[in-house]
Amino acid sequence: MTSIDDLFKSHNGAKRKFDNPIEADPSQAYKSAKLQGDSDVKRSAQVEDEGDDGDEAGPALPPDFEDEEPGDDEEGRFFGGGLDENAKDAMDFLDAQDGEDAIREEKYDTAWVRKVARDFEKKVNKNASLRAKYESDPAKFMESEGELDDGIRDLSILSEHAELYEDFAKSTAAAKLVELLAHENTDIAIAAIEIISELTDEDVEAEQDQWDALVAALLEADLLGLLISNFSRFDESDSTDASGVYHSLSVIENLLSQPSNTDMIGKDKALIAWLLERIQKPEKPTTQNKQYASEILSILTQSSRPNRTLIADANGVEIFLTNLAPYRRDDPEKDSDEEEYMENLFNCLTSIVEEPTGKTKFLEAEGTELCLLLVRDGKTSKSRALKVLDHACAYAEPPSSHESPDTDSAPTPSHIAVCDKFVSARGLKPLFSTFMKTKRPDPSQTEHILGIFSSLLRSLPGNSDARFRLLAKFLEKDFAKTTKLVALRREYVARLSTFDAGLEERKKGLSAQEREEVDVENVPLRLSEGLYALQRIDACLAWLVAEDEGARSAVIKGLGETDQGLGDVKATLKAQLDGVMEVEAAEREVLEALVGFLD
Repeated sequence: MTSIDDLFKSHNGAKRKFDNPIEADPSQAYKSAKLQGDSDVKRSAQVEDEGDDGDEAGPALPPDFEDEEPGDDEEGRFFGGGLDENAKDAMDFLDAQDGEDAIREEKYDTAWVRKVARDFEKKVNKNASLRAKYESDPAKFMESEGELDDGIRDLSILSEHAELYEDFAKSTAAAKLVELLAHENTDIAIAAIEIISELTDEDVEAEQDQWDALVAALLEADLLGLLISNFSRFDESDSTDASGVYHSLSVIENLLSQPSNTDMIGKDKALIAWLLERIQKPEKPTTQNKQYASEILSILTQSSRPNRTLIADANGVEIFLTNLAPYRRDDPEKDSDEEEYMENLFNCLTSIVEEPTGKTKFLEAEGTELCLLLVRDGKTSKSRALKVLDHACAYAEPPSSHESPDTDSAPTPSHIAVCDKFVSARGLKPLFSTFMKTKRPDPSQTEHILGIFSSLLRSLPGNSDARFRLLAKFLEKDFAKTTKLVALRREYVARLSTFDAGLEERKKGLSAQEREEVDVENVPLRLSEGLYALQRIDACLAWLVAEDEGARSAVIKGLGETDQGLGDVKATLKAQLDGVMEVEAAEREVLEALVGFLD
């Protein structure tokens, strides 16, 4: 028996095609077609310019009429084109009416929404009725299927009139549109997904309350559940189904643009499981859908702490590490979907290891060892691996007491365990080797190295073998690493001073309140312009001054070369304590102790 999908795909003779994501701009390749000016919704006048030759259409006139001038008849019954006066007046009136109709624009208002919604629902109900009545004879409902497909695409015009979103959301048509995601014909389901993607796209000029009203109605109709259930029936070897997966991910990304949706979406275990499974699918080259799945995971992990823990518990850390391992020696092609895919996996890992659970999973999956291999052997992956290690070694607030099992001895905090593993896995050699290279690495790479130094000095227990090994690196070869640290400090001080001078110039003539507002607005820029690195360096120098007299002398000597001293290091740390950015209680305690070492 002929399959239903085959019959529908032959309807109207044309099939929607999924453009190759490598050859086309994804933001354009998957956009639903807008209604054109000659559609059923908009009417426009068509005016054809006649030729200049004056030829008349139709058969030639009889000989008697060829040379006869208009109005030459004896009885005066005809005027011009063979019409009497009454007929001519009637024709002129009709022409005028046609002209008005031709230029009349469709009015897009509440009444229009109701009409479009009503017509759409009729098509949905008609198709459902015919499908139920002629279940065994698809040919009898194929025409209604084509009409339904057209009805779905007619809703595209709404994206140009977001002021009507709330009216559409109040109609039952919004829920009917979502219900079509479960339609037996996957082409119908994909068409509905495309329109929902278009209506919720960030490029739509909708006010927040308008967008919220529409999305709330769609979610209430189980949009997320139906999107996820469709993943199992789409066969991505078929281009149309592959486009369905793409548009489904696009809808999810649109929903995630609103922060209030991130935790709700992240809690869906079925979605997380599918995304983690999708990014593991072997592909050469990496397809756009695989890259897109990794991007959704990246958004989920970066935007929500609960999501990081949920994904870590779903074995996400091991999956990310396994799929990043090949980039130890092989770089992805530049500006390719695979490069984006790799970047997204590193972003996921970086976010997850900020959490205590993520650090623990990272240790269990031997993530420290793999990242150190990437630092040693990697090219593109090297700086990304340093970023992951920076975040993994950083302090993390331990879980509250009710989240931890009752034990007589508390486990080692996860950030301390990662720092200890970093040293025991022989990470100091590649770290300091990269730091001491004469060819300067990119600034972000330097900042991650400084972040790791700071975390190791903060977290490694006193009198431990790991701490002694770390200090020995800073003291060896006549304090070469310490001297390099001081020299690097000078560069960041100069860079930050230049930025601050420009900032002061901008604040001239402003009131005290306005000056303060400018300072607050520019905190992120000051951090990126050198303040963050300077804070990390001065924390390291304070630790070295406190740990060893020889290091103290080396630091003082190096600072003195530019007429600075320990007081300048102390000022940086105090400014961090007193700044507008919040400092956690545990971090505040450490900074206060470091300030005391510099007295």
